[in-house]
Amino acid sequence: MLDGVPVTLKELERLAAMKDTMVRVRGRWIAMSQDELKKALNFLKKAPSQATAREVLRASLGVDGDFAPEGVTFAGERAFTEMLETLTGRADADRIPLLPVPPGLTANLRPYQARGFSWLAFLGRWGLGACLADDMGLGKTLQTLTLIQNRVDEGETRPTLLVAPTSVLENWRREAERFLPGLRVLVHHGAKRAKSEDFVTEAERNDVVATSFALLVRDHATLSRVQWSGVVLDEAQNVKNPASKQAKAAGQLASEYRVALTGTPVENHVGDLWSLMEFLNPGLLGTPAVFKRRFFNPIQKERNAEAAARLKNITGPFVLRRLKTDRTIIDDLPEKIVTKTFCRLKKEQATLYAAVTKEAERVLEESEGIQRKGLVLATLTRLKQICNHPAQYLGERSPVGGRSGKLERLEELAAEALDVGDRMLIFTQYAEMGEILKRRLQESLGEETFFLHGGVPKAQRDAMVARFQEDDGARLFVLSLKAGGTGLNLTRANHVVLFDRWWNPAVEQQAIDRAFRIGQKKNVQVHAFVCQGTLEERIDEMIETKREIADMTVKSGERWLTELSTAELKDLFTLRRTALAGE
Repeated sequence: MLDGVPVTLKELERLAAMKDTMVRVRGRWIAMSQDELKKALNFLKKAPSQATAREVLRASLGVDGDFAPEGVTFAGERAFTEMLETLTGRADADRIPLLPVPPGLTANLRPYQARGFSWLAFLGRWGLGACLADDMGLGKTLQTLTLIQNRVDEGETRPTLLVAPTSVLENWRREAERFLPGLRVLVHHGAKRAKSEDFVTEAERNDVVATSFALLVRDHATLSRVQWSGVVLDEAQNVKNPASKQAKAAGQLASEYRVALTGTPVENHVGDLWSLMEFLNPGLLGTPAVFKRRFFNPIQKERNAEAAARLKNITGPFVLRRLKTDRTIIDDLPEKIVTKTFCRLKKEQATLYAAVTKEAERVLEESEGIQRKGLVLATLTRLKQICNHPAQYLGERSPVGGRSGKLERLEELAAEALDVGDRMLIFTQYAEMGEILKRRLQESLGEETFFLHGGVPKAQRDAMVARFQEDDGARLFVLSLKAGGTGLNLTRANHVVLFDRWWNPAVEQQAIDRAFRIGQKKNVQVHAFVCQGTLEERIDEMIETKREIADMTVKSGERWLTELSTAELKDLFTLRRTALAGE
């Protein structure tokens, strides 16, 4: 259609050849942009005779750069036209119809959860993938289970595959049992899991099959034998590397709809978004080379606002993100209070710290390139270990009492919390430090203390989480940041201690959100430990005062420190007088 007048491709070609701004069509004069006409012709010549909803949407969003969305519009059946208008921003997204809550649901959905589940269903109905990127604790699990139940109620007989970290598989089963007891869930995990045809038969008897990212790769041939209704990735940042086996395995599974759940859709850089979208809506952002040229380089390297806006316009329809600190979303969560807890070194710590710093300064003068970067990171690790406890740095199992300012402060905080009936989560990035903390807290406070790390078997991990949430359960829980930073629901805790810092806001926020989520009844106090007068205080100051450095920590963790000059590193590592505790 040209200004409401039907035209053929040959007529468009004739009009373009005239190169006039006013053209006569079927007895009418029409103002014509030759530039828009050429772009439309280019698109039409390349367009297939039949196109999927995704292909039309790509064109309507201007993904390929052939024309701007306002230059050409698409129309079809009313429902299809409304879908395009909604997803391309020409209609209010709130127009997505709210679906009735499944009758088997035992929970009351909050308004934003009802919108989220309806939004997932809306995109799924058109075969489009959706990323539910709600802040942790806002109920992504419940919204997803409600979606699956809705499809079952509408007559879906095929199961949905759910892929999640091992640590949360049991959590999914329990949440389904609690909120949708009619939903049949199979956990595909462990040495006795079904294989081959037995698995296919078992899977088809269920509505949800939950498995781990490791088994997604290992059992891929078996999983591919099932006709899946949908594939859901929980903690979808696990596929942020498109070259990984997990990302490739997930992308090869055939299903009618796809959903990605993550609290951090862009954890390191915009390249994460390409990988996520490639799973959800293959081809939406073009090939890696096209994406790099059109978006990655302009945004990541040149800070191009126009490219960032264009990327948001294209991906926005498929990403739904709400924050729990937004009172328009949820207004009945308690407060989260984050405080820095400054500690001082003991004499043994200060001596070790000075020795490591002196040796690093000597070797830094003689190193360069990759060797220098490795040295900086190794020194950083050694100094952080010394700030934690000399026993961790020295790798010994001798008595630990009285040798670390951080550990003493932790014991004091834990004793105060226990005295008033509170519970505490303590995060460390080092498994060996976690073992020291567990042993010491049990000895000095006489309190049962759990320790969760990557080597804990799934059954034991599930038992720990369940026990901690019970009225008479353990009240102190030490967790390694990687193993305990995602997926766990530990709302009985109202104190969170970051014993050593990861210097990545996204990762630390994940740890805090184990306690600060729906179901929490008390204010949550976060204690971020910092050793005064050491590199920990200097890095903390740099991140607080310089926005560009705060951005760097999100992108590269601690690797940005390797780019500092030797003089800057000496200043960073230098032990200041305020570091030593008066003893």
